[in-house]
Amino acid sequence: MDIYEESVQLHKKLNGKLEVVSKTEIKDKKDLSLIYTPGVAEVCRIIDKDHEKAYELTIKGNTVAIVSDGSAVLGLGNIGPYAAIPVMEGKAVLFKEYAGINAFPITVETQNSFEVINLVKNIAPVFAGINLEDISAPRCFEIEEALQDIGIPVFHDDQHGTAIVLLAALINSAKLAGKDMRELRVVINGAGAAGTAIAQLLLCVGHNPDVCEPVKEIIVVDSKGIVTTKRADIMENPWKMRLATITNRNQVEGGLDDAMTGADVFIGVSKGALLTPKSIKKMDEKPIIFAMANPTPEIMPDEAKEAGAFIVGTGRSDLPNQVNNVLAFPGVFLGAIQARAHTITNEMKIEAAFALAECVEKPTVDNILPSPLDKTVAPKIAKRVSEVYKKGQELLKNAS
Repeated sequence: MDIYEESVQLHKKLNGKLEVVSKTEIKDKKDLSLIYTPGVAEVCRIIDKDHEKAYELTIKGNTVAIVSDGSAVLGLGNIGPYAAIPVMEGKAVLFKEYAGINAFPITVETQNSFEVINLVKNIAPVFAGINLEDISAPRCFEIEEALQDIGIPVFHDDQHGTAIVLLAALINSAKLAGKDMRELRVVINGAGAAGTAIAQLLLCVGHNPDVCEPVKEIIVVDSKGIVTTKRADIMENPWKMRLATITNRNQVEGGLDDAMTGADVFIGVSKGALLTPKSIKKMDEKPIIFAMANPTPEIMPDEAKEAGAFIVGTGRSDLPNQVNNVLAFPGVFLGAIQARAHTITNEMKIEAAFALAECVEKPTVDNILPSPLDKTVAPKIAKRVSEVYKKGQELLKNAS
């Protein structure tokens, strides 16, 4: 029995990975009166006068909704809301296991951005945060952007969780390679949710320059070649045009092989087996490779090392240097909830990345990130994320 068959058997045995558990018992009529009628009426009246009291008196204070339409499930594509349920259940388990946060999967039978936006706005009262998950680009950008003013953090993990962990991995890799982050030339293969967010984070787009040092250059490659403002199809795509205007400042044209000349870093967030040893040999000395396509990386670590790669990371748990979102999202949401944050700011993302990098006291070429099983990571990230949000709010308050 392989891992896939074993997983099916486990899910069948459990009938799903989640259940609702009551925090109190009903042993007599008084218990019933306290948790339901008539006692609960007073709780309702208090919250009616001050909605913030819902954080103290209901599940709102520690509950996140995981919202997906199943349009871009990692490695599986557009499988829809029913088939996406097991992934969202798994995500909910990780929230609980690593951050003690209650999370509930909500998969929706629509891939209309307006309908998803409207749904999230209408369910927001019961949640402390919204984790958007596995929503295809460019709709994921539209949806997240439209939900930044609903009073609770909304975070598309495929974008920002990936970018945070990648930045942490790059911080430690650059140190080991003796490279200055500000001088790095980076190639990103994949112009979807993850690739776009990584580019923005590494270039500090929208970030405070006092806490973020941008890399020197990024070239993004998609299925049609290098992303440049000269391409006719890019001109017709506003989201890719945004990406084109912040990357490839020298307007390099061609394919992946052309982009790799002189690069320090390759970041793959698209599909497997497309990076060749020949391309790695065209890179600068001590090349850093993050081949994160799942389940098949853009290039296997042994092949990349043989071609001269200094550090290789993948998305797989059976290989060294796993770049896994579970290292970021539990701590980011925990910190946001602890700070009672209304949004997850760019500064919070940067702080999360540095906190994650610092969780590895003595990085090595095969150990640039903590293990995804390390449960000490989320509280460390949460503390820093919460502090930087509160500091930002204090600065805004003083400025006004």
